[in-house]
Amino acid sequence: MSIRGQACIAGAYEHPTRKAPDKTVAQLHMESAVGALADCGLSLRDVDGYFCAGDAPGLGMLNMVEYMGLKPRHVDSTDTGGSSYLIHVSHAAQAIAAGKCDVALITLAGRPRSEASSGLQARNWGSNLPDTPFEAPFNLLTVNAYALVAARHMHDWGTTPEQLAWVKVAASHHAQHNPHAMLRDVVTVRDVLDSPMISDPLHKLDCCVVSDGGGALVVVRPEIARTLKRPLITVRGAGEATKDSNGGRVDLSYSAAARSGAAAFAEAGVTPTDIQYASIYDSFTITVIMQLEDLGFCKKGEGGRFVADGNLISGVGKLPFNTDGGGLCNNHPANRGGITKVIEAVRQLRGEAHPAVQVKNCALALAQGTGGQLAARHGSATLILERN
Repeated sequence: MSIRGQACIAGAYEHPTRKAPDKTVAQLHMESAVGALADCGLSLRDVDGYFCAGDAPGLGMLNMVEYMGLKPRHVDSTDTGGSSYLIHVSHAAQAIAAGKCDVALITLAGRPRSEASSGLQARNWGSNLPDTPFEAPFNLLTVNAYALVAARHMHDWGTTPEQLAWVKVAASHHAQHNPHAMLRDVVTVRDVLDSPMISDPLHKLDCCVVSDGGGALVVVRPEIARTLKRPLITVRGAGEATKDSNGGRVDLSYSAAARSGAAAFAEAGVTPTDIQYASIYDSFTITVIMQLEDLGFCKKGEGGRFVADGNLISGVGKLPFNTDGGGLCNNHPANRGGITKVIEAVRQLRGEAHPAVQVKNCALALAQGTGGQLAARHGSATLILERN
């Protein structure tokens, strides 16, 4: 069953907090939920479907449903890390099309900044995971894993540190217009290359920020969306995929976006050349280049050249991306930035992005998320959204 045209994103809200030592994670979820519902003129009483992932405290959806006083008839706690929330949009659309719910609420929240949690520490996933005996002794760090992908891309395709830096430069040009962005200073390629080396070849400015905060989305039946005083943003296509290390025979040359993107474009009936704006998950600069290639915006190995010379800067380049500043400059709540990619895509389609970065007559946008680690196991989700 295709979900094309079966659901609309009616509400979107990004929590303005970037450091919240005085709030619980549950509070951030709740405040984000209320914000997204208010955005489209609905309330918690209207929600009959709830979606969350591993960032939700306790038993996840069970705790949050009680905390928010929801009475859902459909719930989903799919967790693929940062890509979860794009998958939730797709699953919400599927549930709505199947008659399981009419108003679906999706929330994300976390406090990694207040809790000093970043990719510079090894994560303890537990001793019962099948990969633990093989990987835990080597103390894999997130930043090291992405540096490995970047080094391989440079080896295979001649990608340069300067080309990686252009991704950060573009994000900074957009973040200067976002009053909530953590890093609002415009940077140059030289600034990126002169920042401290964190894990060769990734410099400090090649890495995303660590922030508290959250966000929420409201996905509804089209008939309901038409009654609300908001632009009609339709889910036109979606795709999801996973990729793993294949028992140690990992291929670092591509990401799961190659499959999730192909599925989303096929369902939407469009091609990469039709996309006017793209929200691309940007945990690191190499993450963006890999996904742009795998989504088909350029050929494999040409991502470095594609992003160079400002080609991602709104009003300047061929593909405006992450016009809120993205994870590289704006925020990366709960170390899971997928939901913010959808939120900014919705802003662009509504014409509500900052005037300095708003894409003129934006009618077709893509949101792309990853979760996990590109160098090992990860999930990918692609959404194609349309303003009707």
